[in-house]
Amino acid sequence: MRYLKYIIIFLVLWSLWGCSEPSYSQQNSAYIVLKTPTVKYADMGFLYENSDAVKAEIYSSGQALMTLKISKDSVCMSCLECMSKNTFNAQVLNRDYPKDIVENIFRGKPVFNGVNMTKKSNGFTQMIKNPGKYNIEYRVLNNEILFRDTINEILIKVIKQ
Repeated sequence: MRYLKYIIIFLVLWSLWGCSEPSYSQQNSAYIVLKTPTVKYADMGFLYENSDAVKAEIYSSGQALMTLKISKDSVCMSCLECMSKNTFNAQVLNRDYPKDIVENIFRGKPVFNGVNMTKKSNGFTQMIKNPGKYNIEYRVLNNEILFRDTINEILIKVIKQ
């Protein structure tokens, strides 16, 4: 009985710690566009990054419209439940995309293992085509990220302020 108090305190602190938001090492305000056949958001927001996760928030009139949290294994979107990266691709983007594509886009890293990448002095571009599956233009130049797939009608754009 004497240890019950300590067990309860431990459980309360453990549950609160488990729900805490991770700290992010980088924070940028940004204009963010996320347009797919299933979701459409475009407005000012914030992009948060650390070594383990990326979070994008889009606001309108001071209210969070959409939150997208991308971790090592999953993607959580405010209007959808958390899911694996492959499931997110299948439901929101394209099932033929590589698992880490959405994380790489929001981090401004090459996609598809850097295939067809042309380095520029201020970033890089990629043109990736697979007839009937995707036709991708991807640019990371200065503080702007643009990912466009004309076949699947997908546009992801991030302009960091």
